[in-house]
Amino acid sequence: MRMLVKISYHGGKFMGFQVQHHERTVQYEFERILKRMHQKFVRINPSSRTDKGVHAIEQCFHFDTHLNIPPDKWKYIFNSALPKDIYVQSVEQISDDFHCRYDCVGKKYRYKVYIDEERHIFEIDTKVQQKKPVDIKKMNETAQHFLGTHDFTSFCSQKTEIQNKIRTIYQSEVNETEDGFEFVVTGSGFLYNMVRVMVAYLILVGEGKRSGEEIHTLLEERDRKKIPFTAPAHGLYLEKIYLDKQELVNEFGTNIEIYNKNSTENV
Repeated sequence: MRMLVKISYHGGKFMGFQVQHHERTVQYEFERILKRMHQKFVRINPSSRTDKGVHAIEQCFHFDTHLNIPPDKWKYIFNSALPKDIYVQSVEQISDDFHCRYDCVGKKYRYKVYIDEERHIFEIDTKVQQKKPVDIKKMNETAQHFLGTHDFTSFCSQKTEIQNKIRTIYQSEVNETEDGFEFVVTGSGFLYNMVRVMVAYLILVGEGKRSGEEIHTLLEERDRKKIPFTAPAHGLYLEKIYLDKQELVNEFGTNIEIYNKNSTENV
């Protein structure tokens, strides 16, 4: 049977989602439990691979099992054995041809920033500090330039190995909050560090150091060196995984283009 698992986690004490040798990761915690239950190694396949310090409000993965255990029992088993910074929201049986990565048609991220010269110690690994005031209205206007289908070479890590860097963005906005602002972005897929580079550029615009009108030129130039900054990881949240095109249509309208979902690079 193939099981689909939806989880959330606080990424502050993890070296990321993907297994790394001798490091604490989200994937390791689940595969450790599954290995003990099956008496052999069982691989989990995620929809996304978040980086060190990045959080998830909703993350998905699937695994195959021969154990005849009901979904609600799986949820109980996982949550009883997992550390407190991971929580299983749901478990369900899915078709054997479903794949969490290749059937993922979209992802939503949220980046949280507070504005204060004083450090907020209780938000030290859940929000990023911005000491200087920023023009949030100008940042939101700039964020609109990301909408649509573009080559995001200029807005991803130079370590990105995937060749196809074209992605479609359905939502891109900066919203004011009580203590700062949040950047919310939804797209067909994201490149390594893409959201964090976008945030870093938007903050420079908010500080008056860059112009929002540069976006189109930067996208066309496809030169990562033109944006030398990447925002810290701990302000980033994987908020939603879209496994059904209809979900995107319901939220963003009928003109949804799913761009080459099989080549999406996970963040």
